[in-house]
Amino acid sequence: MSRHDATLQCVLLTPQEMGRADHLTIEGGVPGIDLMEHAGQAVARAAADMVPVFGRIVVLCGPGNNGGDGFIAARCLASAGYAVDVRLLKSPDDLKGDALEAFQRMELTSSLAVEGDYVANDLSAALTDADLIVDALFGAGLDRALSGAAEALVKAVNQSGVPVLAVDLPSGVQGANGAVEGEAVSARQTVTFFRQKPGHLLYPGRQHCGRTIVAQIGIEADVLDQIAPATFVNGPDLWLGSWPQALPTGHKYSRGHAVVFGGPVTATGAARLSAGAALRAGAGLVTLASPPDALLVNASHLTAVMLKKVAPETGIRDLLSDQRLNAVLIGPGYGVGEKTCLAVAEILDANRAVVCDADALTSFADDPSRLFSRLKSHPEPVVLTPHEGEFARLFPDLSGDKLFRAREAARRSGAVLILKGPDSVIAAPDGRAAINSNAPPWLATAGSGDVLAGIVVGLLAQGVPGFEAAAMAVWLHGEAGREAGPGLTSEDLESALKPVLRALVEKPDCP
Repeated sequence: MSRHDATLQCVLLTPQEMGRADHLTIEGGVPGIDLMEHAGQAVARAAADMVPVFGRIVVLCGPGNNGGDGFIAARCLASAGYAVDVRLLKSPDDLKGDALEAFQRMELTSSLAVEGDYVANDLSAALTDADLIVDALFGAGLDRALSGAAEALVKAVNQSGVPVLAVDLPSGVQGANGAVEGEAVSARQTVTFFRQKPGHLLYPGRQHCGRTIVAQIGIEADVLDQIAPATFVNGPDLWLGSWPQALPTGHKYSRGHAVVFGGPVTATGAARLSAGAALRAGAGLVTLASPPDALLVNASHLTAVMLKKVAPETGIRDLLSDQRLNAVLIGPGYGVGEKTCLAVAEILDANRAVVCDADALTSFADDPSRLFSRLKSHPEPVVLTPHEGEFARLFPDLSGDKLFRAREAARRSGAVLILKGPDSVIAAPDGRAAINSNAPPWLATAGSGDVLAGIVVGLLAQGVPGFEAAAMAVWLHGEAGREAGPGLTSEDLESALKPVLRALVEKPDCP
């Protein structure tokens, strides 16, 4: 598989982009009803895997193409011997286009059109007696809260306790951003088509999807060249082509020299976590720049990481006069205040690749433009790594969904930005964004972000471009968390990176 083809595999499509993919395919000569047939058959196969032979399945169908997929699935399941009960949110008289044709092809005498609040009341017994509910009410294009009969029906589905298979996206979840306004179906499994949507990966929508299956329905990947999507699932398919190769003729100096600036004697651990992670991520050398009062504490803990005494007021410029030091991290445990702002300015003046984390972000809360004005003209990559609290301090006027906020913050700041969380978003100033999905919940522990920042600077030291370095680091951090497992502390992550890196290098086609 070429690198271009691999990147296409990890594309995420907004509902509008998915609509265009459908349109381009139909323009190319594939009838829309054929796409619907393939989609409905994929739903039927997934449903059959979730229920016993001859089980009872209730298929709930909306008035649009999502309902059409449900009609096709119902027909296939009934033909396979399942007891299928099809219910419509509105009268069949409201159906049109491919959805109407799918309904006419269904030929099930159990079809029943009901309206209003009667939907939920009438179906309470049928839902409870079912082995599976297929949610084909609304797809990824929904961009508003459910109301009326639809809201009542979704409440009844969730209260039934019956497993749900969602078609495209659970009803009530917005495909563009994962937003849930009011009620939304909680599915055990979701079948979507051609490519996932952002709503499958962003919370809270992600927790409603259960396991997501992507079915191919006859849309060719080359339509993506015309759509030019800019949102991706974060993973090796996205960035493996930029992975730093270890050459047989290489040496430690050819793999870069990262510098991590440490804080005072009472807060030394964060920088050491970062420095260790940078070395493990592949930087040839890592130096911890320590203030004089913390030198002995740091020296008692460090081995492969080098140590340099640096007075914050005078030493930064002297240290970075050595051009071999090519990537810098500042922030973990460094301290908040004007001293940090001045240190960041000194570092940026040295024209190195830079990671600003933690205290290096919060220190600019009173005047973020003071930082951003420098970043936009900076010649080397800069990566900002805020969690939601730090983000709000730097971008207090930005609201909306996570994907939008990360993109806008990257554009405004001129830096690559990692908006951290269980669904971290990595965004570049040019509009590219990746959504991460492999972070386990036990990464939520003190020092975890320091390790992430260290991985980023270690990759930057090896010459990886900013967006790719940030995306690689977030994915590696998640995989290390999974490798370390429940009960991990941040000290475990550095060693857990080793088998993750080994699997990535020795099996570059890993998921």
